[in-house]
Amino acid sequence: MRNSEVAGETFSNRLAQVEESIAAACRHAGRTRESVQLMAVSKTHPADAIAEAVAAGVTLFGENRVQEFQQKAQELEQLGIQNAEVHLIGHLQSNKTGKAAEIFAGVDTVDSLRLAERLQDAAARLGKTLPVLLEIKLSEEEAKTGLSPESEETRTLLERLPELTALKMRGLMTVAPLTGGETGTRDCFRRLRKLRDAWSAAYPRLNFEELSMGMSGDFAIAIEEGSTCVRIGTALFGKREMR
Repeated sequence: MRNSEVAGETFSNRLAQVEESIAAACRHAGRTRESVQLMAVSKTHPADAIAEAVAAGVTLFGENRVQEFQQKAQELEQLGIQNAEVHLIGHLQSNKTGKAAEIFAGVDTVDSLRLAERLQDAAARLGKTLPVLLEIKLSEEEAKTGLSPESEETRTLLERLPELTALKMRGLMTVAPLTGGETGTRDCFRRLRKLRDAWSAAYPRLNFEELSMGMSGDFAIAIEEGSTCVRIGTALFGKREMR
């Protein structure tokens, strides 16, 4: 029995509960439900869990590791799943940019100028345009990756992005700190929104439409603070399957 079926709950049951919570958060924030995308975070879960989610109507997924999804992509093809849009939402090592550009529909964790340049080269070789988000680090936690908003590297990357024509800049993403409670979480999301507004004015050639922020435990706060995409894993798939 998979986690999605624990205690008699099917994936469709959990999806309905998550959708209801997202809709409620949107109403509370004075936003439409259509203004927030749901990304199902399927990392560590098998390909048939993705297939079950697709059957329930989910089309957007997030995976953490290149090698893990490379295997699942083959299994999804064998299952006949063709309409799953899967983005990389984990840290990407530079030596895996070629494979990432090939198998993912987007990379949401661009965290350095070097990585952006490597993805540009990889996507250009494939003859494709790769959607990307810049991952911004807004906490002091050493384990978290991302660009520092005040760094020279970030400024240079923002200036260079229009030249990286094989990349399609879509916006920003961040992960809230584990400590600090609701106040710290809200401050993090609010800061990303303010950065988006400031950078949109300063770099008019770039698209900052998307704000990817909010996970199973904090997506309601994220929606209140302007998130356009919430990344939900545990609330949909149950606890991660350890490997």
